[in-house]
Amino acid sequence: MDRQVISSRVAASQPRFVEYAVPPTGAPNVVMVVLDDVGFAQLGCFGATIATPHIDRLAQQGLRYNRFHVTSVCSSTRAALHTGRNHHAVGMGVTEEAALGFPGYTGRIPKSAAMLARILRDGGYNTMSVGKWHMTPKTDYSSAGPFHQWPLGVGFERFYGFLGAETSQWAPELVRDNTHVDPPRTPEEGYHLTEDLVDESIRMIQDQQQAEARKPFFLHLATGAAHAPHQVTEEWVEPYYGKFDDGWEAWREQVFANQVAAGVVPADTILTERPAWVPEWSSLPTEQRRLFARYMEVYAGFVTHTDHHLGRLFDYLEQRGIADDTIVMVLSDNGASAEGGVTGTLNEAAGWLGHGEDVEASLERIDDIGGHDAYNHYPFGWAWAGNTPLRLWKRHAWLGGVRTPLVLGWGAKVADPGAVRGQFCHAVDLFSTVLDAAGIAVPATVDGVAQQPVDGVSMLASITGPEGADVPEHRGLQYFEMMGSRAIYADGWKATTDFVPNQFGERETLTGSFDFDTDRWSLFRLTDDFSEAVDVADEHPETVQRLEELWWAEAGRNQVLPLFEFPASMAHMHPGAYPQPAAATYTPGGGPIQESQLPSTLGGFDLTARIVVPEATTHRAEGIIAAIGDAHGGWGCYLLDGRLVAAFAMLDGLVRVACDEPIGPGEHEVTVQYVPGASPRARVLVDGVEGGSAPLPGLFFFPNLSTAATGMFIGRDRGLPLCRDYRAPFPFTGELLDVTITSGNPSARADDETLLRSALASD
Repeated sequence: MDRQVISSRVAASQPRFVEYAVPPTGAPNVVMVVLDDVGFAQLGCFGATIATPHIDRLAQQGLRYNRFHVTSVCSSTRAALHTGRNHHAVGMGVTEEAALGFPGYTGRIPKSAAMLARILRDGGYNTMSVGKWHMTPKTDYSSAGPFHQWPLGVGFERFYGFLGAETSQWAPELVRDNTHVDPPRTPEEGYHLTEDLVDESIRMIQDQQQAEARKPFFLHLATGAAHAPHQVTEEWVEPYYGKFDDGWEAWREQVFANQVAAGVVPADTILTERPAWVPEWSSLPTEQRRLFARYMEVYAGFVTHTDHHLGRLFDYLEQRGIADDTIVMVLSDNGASAEGGVTGTLNEAAGWLGHGEDVEASLERIDDIGGHDAYNHYPFGWAWAGNTPLRLWKRHAWLGGVRTPLVLGWGAKVADPGAVRGQFCHAVDLFSTVLDAAGIAVPATVDGVAQQPVDGVSMLASITGPEGADVPEHRGLQYFEMMGSRAIYADGWKATTDFVPNQFGERETLTGSFDFDTDRWSLFRLTDDFSEAVDVADEHPETVQRLEELWWAEAGRNQVLPLFEFPASMAHMHPGAYPQPAAATYTPGGGPIQESQLPSTLGGFDLTARIVVPEATTHRAEGIIAAIGDAHGGWGCYLLDGRLVAAFAMLDGLVRVACDEPIGPGEHEVTVQYVPGASPRARVLVDGVEGGSAPLPGLFFFPNLSTAATGMFIGRDRGLPLCRDYRAPFPFTGELLDVTITSGNPSARADDETLLRSALASD
């Protein structure tokens, strides 16, 4: 660079101005909509009887890709979308909840794989992320960070959404930029997450465009829908009353006929058979069919509600006159989810631990499904049908797990509107396609770090080219692996193992291999067999061997090894910067304290609060002392009409312990204890004197708290309550000085050695 002349006088000095990055002329806006757990056959434009008119309209104006593939779970697909690299190659071999100490599974995307937002931002775009993130390690969710794996740390300039895998649609765990925030309305005031996320998306675009309409933007909008919990107001469910009464086989056949008629699947596609582990609908008792149909009615209403609000976003782009200049993509991160098990569930987290649903109890609460009092997920028969005509579902390398809808529009730039594209493509390719459309190259280095090779290839020719349907397939090789389920695509062939991962109780129902050493590789010629229906492995053993060897080569290249094994792999969980403390003290008035940063409660604990109870006037002191979670999983303590109460919303029911007498005026210490052992108990004490106790059966474990990135509140609650004793926020009406939580078995405190062992175990 030439030297700049600077003198004592302006007239003799040479000005030099900062050069701003400006994208090439014509660089489009980009809106990437990522739906969650929506199967291949769960959008209207892909054959569903579920109404999605706004996404369907985008499909008519744009394109549908019927051979688009993902990784089969949330975090991994998102990593592939945003980095253009295979998921293991960037450390996201599984979801963030299972991040491990192996290169392909760290849950921490390396600096050598700069995300799409960072590259676009550096190229002159504004970048915004709204909704589900799920690419931050759960140990980093707290207000202490570290924040470099949060959206603003990887290239987004704005963020509004949730960090975890899922959240309540009525009372979500929200973050704005780098700060945890409360939802703008309460559940009782009619709040719903999808509506809020679209409102925020529109507002961000409005602000950006009114500030500088000549500057393109990238909006990543990831809905919580249609991941469980399936929650929506009844007005959206009503149109589906009775629509699923004929069952999953009949619905699947209807959808398949729609797919063939619409050209979404080739005319010679085979509808794969119902596997033995999916119950025959006609064999189910009448009341079970009624319950199972209700689950699906709610799911359908949830999807239609989501489409309605996406329609508001699409309409806004048209109203601003920028729709033709905007690439809009709508996709799903994996196939339909079977995590509701055989019978469905009103509390999804219970199913993760193999707690079977009592169908009779669910029938008694059938009207709760979809509302505030349920955290529901449908039976896996509907997941099977939702991936029509494919096999299996989310978390598996079969096509039902890895092939999902992709709808793409770009105004008049689409050469063949309304068409279906059949080229094999993958989530990594959208990264390259967007950059190609924007005219921005992948940099060789970012912040001085050399960038690793990009696996994605641009699909732009199939979008804008006059011969888009005939563009040669750009992807001849792609491996798949998720939790041990493996497959590989190569030059029209796909080989898939029959391994059944040891999770969600599937080995109790599914048939297949439970050990890598006994896996059988099936072989399918996808160029002639769209649905992976006809296994030709016995006719082509040499091809099976070649593809298996190729899979191992790709596994080595992409850091897939060691293969994920549950529960053995979980012994190698990746730690955070700091372990959970043995004890910590909190004061009221702050935001949520994330579950990962609280003292461990598994090995026993006590919570002691110092409170000042005022002289009674018309009402006794009451309100929350500490609370985390809600009635679907969580615990806390509070005063109710002056009496100390502890509530534990366990996965199999509520345990409530209360003192008989109200606490008198003055300063007091109130304590809640969990005493583990052969007969675990919960105790409440006032000034060291026990006021009540009750058995606390089962493991003191709340998987939904970490999955939803839930935090503990001191002196108040928010959202949905732990039980019917109160309604949030239920603030403490006395003076709450502080709350101390200490890990370890309280009954062992007199024995220093036992106390030490307990503290170490709980760390």
